[in-house]
Amino acid sequence: MKIIEQRLLRGRNFYTQRACLLTVLDLGSQQALNTAALPGFNERLLAMLPSLYDHRCSVGKYAGFVQALRGGTHLAHVVEHVTLALQCEAGTPVDAGRTHAVNGQPGRYRVVCAYQLEQLAQEACEVAIELVTALAEGREYPLEEALARLRDTADRQAIGTSTGAIVDAAKARGIPVSRITPEANLFVLGWGAKQKRLQATITADTGHIAVDIASDKQLTKALLQEAGVPVPEGGVVRTLEEAQRLARKLRGTVTIKPLDGNHGRGVTTRCGTPEEVALAFERARQHGRRIIVERFVSGQDYRVLVAGGKVVAAALRRPPCVTGDGKSTIRELVERENLNPARGDGHSNILTTIPLDGHAETLLQSLQMSFDSVPPEGLVVTLRGNANLSTGGTAEDVTDQLPPATRSLCIRAARKVGLDVAGLDIVCEDIGQPLAAQGGAVIEVNAAPGIRMHQYPSAGTPRNAGEAIVDGMFGNSDGRIPIIAITGTNGKTTTTLMLDHSIRMAGIRTGCTTTEGVFIDGECVREGDCAGYWSARTVLSAPEVEFAMLETARGGILKRGLAFDQCDVGVVLNVTADHLGLDGIDTMEDLIRAKGVVAHAARRAVVLNAEDQGCIAIAAELAAGVELIWFACDPETPLLLQHLERGGRAAYLQDGALILADGQRRHRLCWAEEMPATVDGCARHNIANALAAAAALLASGLQVAQIADGLASFVSDGKRNPLRTNVYEARGVKIVVDYAHNPAAYLALAHMARGMASGRTMAIVTAPGDRRDEDLRMIGELCGEGFDEVIAYESPTEHRGRLPGERATLMLEGARRRSRSGAASLILDSDSAVNEALARCRPGDVLVFACGTSVDELVQALRLSDPESAERIALEAGTR
Repeated sequence: MKIIEQRLLRGRNFYTQRACLLTVLDLGSQQALNTAALPGFNERLLAMLPSLYDHRCSVGKYAGFVQALRGGTHLAHVVEHVTLALQCEAGTPVDAGRTHAVNGQPGRYRVVCAYQLEQLAQEACEVAIELVTALAEGREYPLEEALARLRDTADRQAIGTSTGAIVDAAKARGIPVSRITPEANLFVLGWGAKQKRLQATITADTGHIAVDIASDKQLTKALLQEAGVPVPEGGVVRTLEEAQRLARKLRGTVTIKPLDGNHGRGVTTRCGTPEEVALAFERARQHGRRIIVERFVSGQDYRVLVAGGKVVAAALRRPPCVTGDGKSTIRELVERENLNPARGDGHSNILTTIPLDGHAETLLQSLQMSFDSVPPEGLVVTLRGNANLSTGGTAEDVTDQLPPATRSLCIRAARKVGLDVAGLDIVCEDIGQPLAAQGGAVIEVNAAPGIRMHQYPSAGTPRNAGEAIVDGMFGNSDGRIPIIAITGTNGKTTTTLMLDHSIRMAGIRTGCTTTEGVFIDGECVREGDCAGYWSARTVLSAPEVEFAMLETARGGILKRGLAFDQCDVGVVLNVTADHLGLDGIDTMEDLIRAKGVVAHAARRAVVLNAEDQGCIAIAAELAAGVELIWFACDPETPLLLQHLERGGRAAYLQDGALILADGQRRHRLCWAEEMPATVDGCARHNIANALAAAAALLASGLQVAQIADGLASFVSDGKRNPLRTNVYEARGVKIVVDYAHNPAAYLALAHMARGMASGRTMAIVTAPGDRRDEDLRMIGELCGEGFDEVIAYESPTEHRGRLPGERATLMLEGARRRSRSGAASLILDSDSAVNEALARCRPGDVLVFACGTSVDELVQALRLSDPESAERIALEAGTR
């Protein structure tokens, strides 16, 4: 058993609506094994992972997978369920999976498993394969060792409790969330111009200077004092002598802490003697060079959270403590308490484990006790002078007890420091009374306050602090920019660029992805085929983008899934046979489902082709509440007419004009022949693309006049939209250069060429080598029937596993079968094919050159036979 291929599908995809791991698994010599026929396999597996009883599997009921095991199933199916179970055992619950045989490859399966953490899912799959293989072969497997490794991975990549609360609140609001790196608590909430960054509880609105101020406790005290906020007297020292001198001056017990410490590290309270000051000073020096010595404020320890200019929550913090039972030592009591599932290391859980360190030892010594003392039953033993949760403390919610004066004081303090999110540490006898009257004080302001004490208090009412922080960051916004996602077999790039051009004409900053590159506000920032996940992420993460148009190719959907959970408008232009037999897409039904992923992601509207059977099938599966907008070149299309009669919105061609129906009126946008992209109205496929674009723009809220202006001014030439119906001229012959690579595209080009030509039509055709034999023959047949003459050639870079000449021969075979004139020939070299075709053409003819990679192929072919035309075309295409 081995992994042939593995993909992380990070978004909505062909298999599920959520992120999943796709593994192509080859069972090899184990392909014939059946779980019902393996002695002891099922019993040993269930003993090792009893949680498998909870897997409902396709049976849909408790122990459904166990039923499948006992009835007999293949080992790939077992790997799926074990991968899911192992992730759950590691602490990240997941429950979705499926396994399918790879068509035409016996013993190979596609195993799909949901995940929360990418690395954990991959490691869990590897362990699952090892475990299932060992059990099938009757060997032992060290599962506990493997689980320890998986749990370590989960711990390293886990999101901190405070950050997780904010992230969960953002997701609950529908705000998109993405983690910048797998092991950092650094997130981007929202998209484009509406995005905000988050690290722990520091937001994009938190100023760097404000954080610096909060890190300097003495500066913070000075500012708060200036704002009329009560703070303890004290100062900053560098030496022990200075510390002892200042302590004497303050005439009483003091608190000693590092100037820029956090999480209660190095803090010692109630220092009264020179010896206690000396010990506290040394501890503080371990966390900073400058030390604060200030008056000890008696009372209880409170934390008040301010976010978005409001008091969000308040908690009474209690130091870590244990209660004696008359039998156990303090060390044993602490160890027992640390087994509490709510406690964990650092900030990974609701509470933190209680440390037995020097601070605890000193405090116990003052009570005439040690770690090995046995406290009497019922005696509460405090183990720390401060009550920080990060040092093992607990918290009780007291939000409702804060008087208006204290709330106002806390908000004023946060504003004075300059923080949008602040945690104020207050010491006083009773938080329900105004501070000044009881000698209470704000002793610290935290720029990145933990919020788990408010989300999960040990007592009192939980407060959704994460939601309050998100409200402060986003107000009423959901953090989303408008997205139009465009898919289909043909026309995606042209339609995407039409949309991008029209929206930029409306004064909106755009980002778009196409098979030619990534464009931010019209500027190309990345070249190449950019119609997949990572390119879409480039646009969605660009802080200047206000509107995104994302070409979404079949390959991108299958390799990584969508880069967005939802789009505003999903456009499916057409679904025709292409790429069949690749990546598990074997039938037209599979292809329709793959393209339908975009339609099902739309939250506002879906634009579909009323003349396309694939689109009609997608429409039947759309969710309720999403508007359907049809487009069609034939105004008599029955589905379109029915939709219009019901008051639906649509775009269609009538008497040579593009019409937009908004549900109440019919608007003429422009004449088709006046649009440059339609080549005097002959490029019917670009008319269809323009209608789809018009419908998408209508759904996005643009005005009719804006839509008309955008479409009428869009130019599809070699500079702005290379290889998409680019028209040039040489010797009076019109040459159409296009990246046609499937039967539907060639059919569209044949229709266009006949409309353009006053003479004959000729085509120089090719196709990638990974197409099926029947697809290549079909291309030849359509070209033989649609053009007066056909020359089949091959691009040397597109063999894709085929022998040289094989593709062209199959296309030629099809062309000769359907050619009306019998004029079909084979010229493998593209230069020779172009020059021979031009030699056969006369002025008024139209030559379609299905170019594989760039217009340079045409230019290079012409350089020797017609250098003047070659130079002119190079200038027009911008390739010179």
